Amino acid sequence: MAVALHLTLLLFLHCGSFVLVTSVSSTVDSETTRSPFPAARTNGTELPTAGFTSSCSKSTAKPPESTTSTKHVTGETAASRKDTREKDEEEEGPLELECPPLGLESLKIKNNQLRASSYKRRGLGPHRGRLNIQSGIEDGDIYDGGWCAQHRDMEQWLEVDARQLTRFTGVVLQGRASIWSWNVVHSYKVQFSNDSVVWRPSMNGTEEAVFEGNQDLETPVLAIFNTSTVARYIRINPQTWYQNGTQGHICLRAEVLGCTLPDPNNIYAWQAEPTESKDKLDFRHHNYKEMRKLMKSVNEACPDITRIYSIGKSYTGLKLYVMEISDNPGKHELGEPEFRYIAGMHGNEVLGREILLNLMQYMCREYKRGDQRIVRLVKETRIHLLPSMNPDGYEMAFTKGSELAGWAWGRYSYEGIDMNHNFADLNSAMWNAIEVETDPSKLINHYFPIPEQYTSEEAFVASETRAVINWMQDVPFVLGASFHGGELVVTYPYDMTRDWAPREHTPTADESFFRWLATVYASTNQVMSNPDRRPCHNKDFLRYNNIINGADWHNVPGSMNDFSYLHTNCFEVTVELSCDKFPHVSELPVEWENNRESLLVYMEQVHRGIKGVVRDKDTEAGIADAIIKVDDIDHHIRSVADGDYWRLLNPGEYRVTASAEGYYPSSRSCRVMYEHHPTICDFRLTKMPRQRLRDILEKGGKLPRDPQLRLRRLRLRKLRVTTKAINRRRTASAGKRAKRM
Repeated sequence: MAVALHLTLLLFLHCGSFVLVTSVSSTVDSETTRSPFPAARTNGTELPTAGFTSSCSKSTAKPPESTTSTKHVTGETAASRKDTREKDEEEEGPLELECPPLGLESLKIKNNQLRASSYKRRGLGPHRGRLNIQSGIEDGDIYDGGWCAQHRDMEQWLEVDARQLTRFTGVVLQGRASIWSWNVVHSYKVQFSNDSVVWRPSMNGTEEAVFEGNQDLETPVLAIFNTSTVARYIRINPQTWYQNGTQGHICLRAEVLGCTLPDPNNIYAWQAEPTESKDKLDFRHHNYKEMRKLMKSVNEACPDITRIYSIGKSYTGLKLYVMEISDNPGKHELGEPEFRYIAGMHGNEVLGREILLNLMQYMCREYKRGDQRIVRLVKETRIHLLPSMNPDGYEMAFTKGSELAGWAWGRYSYEGIDMNHNFADLNSAMWNAIEVETDPSKLINHYFPIPEQYTSEEAFVASETRAVINWMQDVPFVLGASFHGGELVVTYPYDMTRDWAPREHTPTADESFFRWLATVYASTNQVMSNPDRRPCHNKDFLRYNNIINGADWHNVPGSMNDFSYLHTNCFEVTVELSCDKFPHVSELPVEWENNRESLLVYMEQVHRGIKGVVRDKDTEAGIADAIIKVDDIDHHIRSVADGDYWRLLNPGEYRVTASAEGYYPSSRSCRVMYEHHPTICDFRLTKMPRQRLRDILEKGGKLPRDPQLRLRRLRLRKLRVTTKAINRRRTASAGKRAKRM
């Protein structure tokens, strides 16, 4: 017999105000209301509480509109948000949670803090029951997509040990991550304990609360407890699930919400982890309007070294703002390299956005304080920070918030484009040319042109992607990195495999330097460099020292890294910043600490290698588009408008050649040292006689005597040839007329 529970309670708080606490609104079998734990049942005898305390939830969030303790948060459409932004109104933010997540998703909760009543196999053990954890391609490996119980009854549970007294306020539930299996829990109960022996159920008035679970595999569903409960342990006890005959197993992924109680006696000092940063920055999630305000405040605080500009707009009209940090903002200085960081290509991978906003604040403050490291960076480098390449996607994810955005919500552009696959595929053009051309010396290996079909109006290219490409072509970037989330690893080009295999090591000609760049960031990142950390999802990158060739991870045609390397002078890597794509706001200070040194030391690599100016030997004018070739490295770069160039190289001795159209090439040896400053390698090129003649003709000047004579002879020869041809035609015509007569 089915029983429907529809209870809504108004609880009177001690401060004299009312708060709406909502209860379960679901239909379950009467049998599911019984507890699977005999010690927790009541039969008229008072149940021992084992030191439990409960309190009413007093949240600062708006009362939920639904009359259920399970909250499905659905984002507004991008179109409606656009209208709201145009009216400059305040946007509705995500649901505010009274307590943060314990850290199942972020791995703050260790494997040994998770237990289960049973599990099918190691790959579906309790350590896999983490919100948003991703499975391997094959079901059945050691990296499967959730916790799955071995048995199919209501006695199964997943247990979390908080290791200290915690006020539990809610649970976020998700189905199993799998492309082959459909496993979701439709309803569940929750129990608490201080000793993992005596358990007390979460109550809904006088009844044991039953919470609504999932209807699909991916959408996170939030349940807020009617009354928060203080305990050390919490169990999630599935009651109903997708059956599908003998194929429906009890599987789930979860996050637990809870506030750690104060520890005045310092009992738990051994497990205390830092939760703050010594840098007093604006640690919170910034939506578009708040991001714009923060960037403006940094610009106002440091007007002499910062500039804000836009490189274009998103599909819905949001500007792609860039913060420039330089001692001479707005101008390319001769010999000063250009550097860029890009974040937010996937809108729901938000940590990069926040650490770039933190970096702006930090560099402004430290420059004003006279920090010599920051002063040197600002004076010697022109730095560009794009915190949000996909603001439309971010706004979608932001409306749902940290725990409810899911793995893919907000990832794509408003049009549904994955920008990480949206740049022109220049790899295929390069490899096709290699197969066709028999003479390697005739092959180009840099500045590959963008295919015509990519530039047509019919090409399905995101407006954000086009804006970034134009930006790359306008600014002569030397080095960059793009920030993503969902893993802890640094990847380097190529990202695309040559034979379209799912994964295959596919190195560039600059493999050794790219490995250096990736290692620089990974080895200084406090989490990546921790040898005791566990893998995020389905690949153990510790085995690779937290760096990997992108194509050896998974095949990504049309990536920004490959495009940047093949179409411009810029070397670029991808940094996967965290296992959790959308960390809770409470985790942002620690994430900044994890990445601060990496951000700075990676920027300093723009000064490693050689640099110089290619000039005309006679006029001393800079030569643009001069080709810089390094022997034994089959990838050239070019000088920019003023003739200056930067070639990133590891320490060593190199034979370098500069050449330009109309000039004799010039070669010299350049030695790269281990110091953090480049070796100066200037070139002065001599014009070929033909180029000298062309220059004089273009300027309208008087030609030298010998060239004048040569030019007159050429003209006379041409005149003789044309005259002879005309005369032949005349003779032929006269002969035809004579025959007719």
